[in-house]
Amino acid sequence: MEVSKLYSLPKLNYDYKDLVPYLSEQQLTIHHQKHHQAYVNGANAIFEKLDKARKDGTDIDIKSTLKELSFNIGGHLLHSLFWDNLTPAAKSGKPGGMLSDSINKEFGSFERFKKEFSQAAMSVEGSGWAALSFSEQDRPIIMQIEKHNMNVYPTFKILMVLDVFEHAYYIDYKNDRAKFVEAFWNIVNWDEVEKRMG
Repeated sequence: MEVSKLYSLPKLNYDYKDLVPYLSEQQLTIHHQKHHQAYVNGANAIFEKLDKARKDGTDIDIKSTLKELSFNIGGHLLHSLFWDNLTPAAKSGKPGGMLSDSINKEFGSFERFKKEFSQAAMSVEGSGWAALSFSEQDRPIIMQIEKHNMNVYPTFKILMVLDVFEHAYYIDYKNDRAKFVEAFWNIVNWDEVEKRMG
């Protein structure tokens, strides 16, 4: 397998214009084709660098290389989850089935979960993500992930993510993260989120 093919940009399950008015075609296109593609390119370039160093027997700064690799792979994986947990607004709504039961048991209500998740998204330090994860004790847990690769709970399944890097919303919402977080709830693909529990 060629190193350059290790990671590739995933296709979206909808067209770039399908999330309007909550995300514009321009915002979604640039986020997917430019920002996500940059993490794919970054991860593949680091693997090429590692392979070349091992082949040539040259030394590299392992600490910084692995940190950069983690950042780029984390960015690729989280963005891939993000695209799939979005859907055109007409298909969104509220969670059902086991996911709804699990959220209600843990948080008391969907409204309480939505409030806590939104607060997590609003208060991520710097750039990062809000995520709904599922623990090995079958409890839904909210995570704040910083810089793609910090504060992730090991082994917890990630069910849903919200990118709150400014590149995710700046064209549409400028620096108003709160409006972007509010808009997110109109385009959540709850069927996909529930499927990730299994």
